[in-house]
Amino acid sequence: MARVFTLEEAKALMPAVRSMTGPVFQLAASLAEELSEVEEQDEARAEALRDRLQVLVESWADAIRDLDADVKGLWLVDFDSGDGYWCWAYPEENLENWHSYEGGFGSRVPITMKPVHQV
Repeated sequence: MARVFTLEEAKALMPAVRSMTGPVFQLAASLAEELSEVEEQDEARAEALRDRLQVLVESWADAIRDLDADVKGLWLVDFDSGDGYWCWAYPEENLENWHSYEGGFGSRVPITMKPVHQV
């Protein structure tokens, strides 16, 4: 069963999430730029860069999952709230959004607008 986070617990993990994500994002952006420059001329180099990007993103996702958070996309981290997800996307500074299980990223709302969960 997935871990359920209070808002405070999820927010407490944000410094770790940001410190893991920022440098990896920058390296991935650099590799992607290099890949776009060599793709047409050097297939072997392009393949090596694609492999590096894949390993980099998978390593980031594994590190985020080690925090018991969910990786829902590239640079997108969700924390199960018990009735949806506290939702963060790079480069946001803070954890300030929530969305339902069914709604996904496109339906996120500010945490202050989160519906009250009824048991």
